[in-house]
Amino acid sequence: MALLGGAILSILHQVIISAVLCFVLAIVLTSGITIVQPNQAKVVTFFGRYLGSIRDSGLFLTIPLTIRPTVSLRVRNFNSNTLKVNDVEGTPIEIAAVIVFKVVDSAKAVFDVENYEKFVEIQSETAIRHVATKYPYDTFENHEITLRGNADVISEVLAKELQERLTVAGVEVVEARLSHLAYSPEIASAMLQRQQAAAILAARKKIVEGAVSMAQMAIEQLDKEGILELDDERKANMVNNLMVAIVSERATQPVINTGSLY
Repeated sequence: MALLGGAILSILHQVIISAVLCFVLAIVLTSGITIVQPNQAKVVTFFGRYLGSIRDSGLFLTIPLTIRPTVSLRVRNFNSNTLKVNDVEGTPIEIAAVIVFKVVDSAKAVFDVENYEKFVEIQSETAIRHVATKYPYDTFENHEITLRGNADVISEVLAKELQERLTVAGVEVVEARLSHLAYSPEIASAMLQRQQAAAILAARKKIVEGAVSMAQMAIEQLDKEGILELDDERKANMVNNLMVAIVSERATQPVINTGSLY
C-alpha cells in the first residue's frame, strides 16, 4: 500500500508540474498573438531590440514577450492656437493654421521623438511663426507675395517648411492652410485706415497711367488721320484737358471757347 500510495503521489506531482508548464507555455505563446486594426500599426520590440512594424490589419502571431505599442495611421487635423507675431514689416498680426498630417513611418514616430503628437503641435506653431515673419500682411505698392493676398503660395511654403521639420518624426504633411489672419486688435483701426489710404493711392496710380495712355493714343490717332495739325503747345493743352477730365473725381463741366484755340 505504501508503494502504491507513493506511486500515485509521484504521478500526481508529475501531472501538476506538466499542467503548470503547459499553462505557462500557453501564456507565453498567447502573448505573441496581436490584432491590428485598419489604419493602425504595431511597432514590435523584443527586450529593447526593434524587430519591425506590422502595418497590415488582421490577426498576427509574433515572437512571445514582445512589446507592441499601437500607432495610428489615420489622417488627422491640428488646429493651432491663434499666435501673435510681427510680419516682415514689424506689424503685429494674429495668425493661425490648420495642419493635416498622418504618420508614414511608425518606427520613427515611436523611437525618434518623445511624443510625436506633441512634436507636431510645437513644430507647427514654430513654422507658422517663421513663415509669418517672412512676408508682409498686405501691400499695394508692388506685386510681392503677401500673407493676405497669396493664400495658396503661403500654404505651400508653410507645408514645405513644416514637412522639413516633421520628417524626423515619420510624419507626412498632407495640407497646411491659414485659418485665421488679422491685424492685432490694438492697431486694427489704424492699419485699416492705412490700408484704405494705400488702396486709394494704388487706384490713383492706375487712373493716371490710364489717362496718360489715353491722351497719348488720342494725339497719335489725330496725327495719323490728319484731322488736326497740332503744334506742341496745342498738344500740351489737349493733354492737360484730357488728364483733368479723366482724373478728376467730379464730372467735368464743358466750357465752349468762342475765341481763339488758346
